[in-house]
Amino acid sequence: MALPDWLDPVYEAEEMRATDAYAIEERGVPSPDLMERAARGLADVVAARAGEGPIRVVVGKGNNGGDGLAAARMLRVAGREVDVLATGDLSELRGDAKENLERLPGAAPEPFEPSKLAGSGAIVDAMLGTGFEGSPREPIAGAISAINDQDAVVIACDMPSGVNAGNGEVEGHAVRAGSTATFHGSKVGLHVAPGKWHAGDVVVVDIGIPDGAPAPEAAGLITPRAIELVPHRPPDGSKFKSGVVVIAGGSRGLTGAPTMVALSAQRTGAGYVQVAVPASAEQALELRLLEAMTKGCPDNDDGMHTEEGVEIVLGMTERAGCLVLGPGMGRGDDPGAFARALAQRAEIPLVIDADGLNALAGRLELLRERGAPAVLTPHEAELGRLLEVDSSEVAARRLEHARAAAERSGAIVLLKGDDTIVARPGGPVAISPGGTPALATAGTGDVLSGLIGALLAKEVEPFAAAAAGALAHAFAGRHAAARHGADHVIAGDVIDAIPAAFTKGDV
Repeated sequence: MALPDWLDPVYEAEEMRATDAYAIEERGVPSPDLMERAARGLADVVAARAGEGPIRVVVGKGNNGGDGLAAARMLRVAGREVDVLATGDLSELRGDAKENLERLPGAAPEPFEPSKLAGSGAIVDAMLGTGFEGSPREPIAGAISAINDQDAVVIACDMPSGVNAGNGEVEGHAVRAGSTATFHGSKVGLHVAPGKWHAGDVVVVDIGIPDGAPAPEAAGLITPRAIELVPHRPPDGSKFKSGVVVIAGGSRGLTGAPTMVALSAQRTGAGYVQVAVPASAEQALELRLLEAMTKGCPDNDDGMHTEEGVEIVLGMTERAGCLVLGPGMGRGDDPGAFARALAQRAEIPLVIDADGLNALAGRLELLRERGAPAVLTPHEAELGRLLEVDSSEVAARRLEHARAAAERSGAIVLLKGDDTIVARPGGPVAISPGGTPALATAGTGDVLSGLIGALLAKEVEPFAAAAAGALAHAFAGRHAAARHGADHVIAGDVIDAIPAAFTKGDV
């Protein structure tokens, strides 16, 4: 299945192997030529970033080490002082890597020792490549720790050693690079946490793969082309044609969440927003929301009741394009039953967040009975509750758990984070290219729910709506940070910056 054209493809390890095989076996590109171009790009990145002092190239016994050896040769020829440190017996090198060992001018590689890194102008990590999985073993594990203990600039060759290229998982030690020179195309693991925190800035090096190579199909980075899919208000339109959003949530003391969802949906362009809240909280919403309609539902000390409240909300959705369910709803038994009933019975696109997600903990299969699409927007702890695993397990394997939740629920799952992941059942994943620390404050998740709700109400295809919402949210956060400083942004600032995200794009 081809990726949507609003995604920039990133490679899993197997996809990259297929690309190399295409170039070598089908198009006749000599493999040494590919390694030479990769090394040239790596050497250029190193030369541009290295400080004063010798460059230390730490190599392993595979092709990644061969790239490092070739780069070391080029840097020596250019007049740089370069030490090559081997983490294994280089007599075991084969093929192109062995050839580059034989072509290395000057001093032969020395066995790696941590003390030999002292005073480095730069360290090149050329130990483990895209095919690595699992936890590094000695002596590479020790070399990784020694590299991480240095103050020098670290440049990774293709992938930081210890990071899984296909999913960003880090099971043991992994190099923390300031930059990664990756070959032909970027890799999934460079953009998904925890791997992305080890990659630094990513530089893609053209190694001369001919046109026609197999294209990645598993994942891509969200681009502004997704935002361009959002329709503008037509000149002959009305508030109903601009998108109608219904929000069901809120409880005593938790009226801010549905308020921010509503304001976000309005700033995103929804023409008509209705908010169903407990009757005891309705006055607070009316005072905060001048352009939205509110409707009080029967409630008790826990929150909204099930039967009558559900019927009220279903009636509100008759002309709506999206229902946002859960913000500020509370975790009592009655709100939980209310949320589950609505999730199953609402016949329009659905965004589920916050306590709506908590109501589905361990019950994701309930959503498979829906006839209309649903988008779930959990953070790691919420996704852990949905899948009944610890949040630390989600943090360690974000891509795996996002995909698992999508398969179990039949819904689109948006796992929030700087590397926000949007997973579609049976399909590719979309990955945010990065947000801003400014979004790490209360209420910004509600802003995201309102964004996506408005896009669904505008009839943007659900997978694209979730991805476009994630990117516009990141852009709005950056605009807010540019105005106020990242440490001083509040959710309302992000709402105010939504128009800039759609009209000006990134900062």
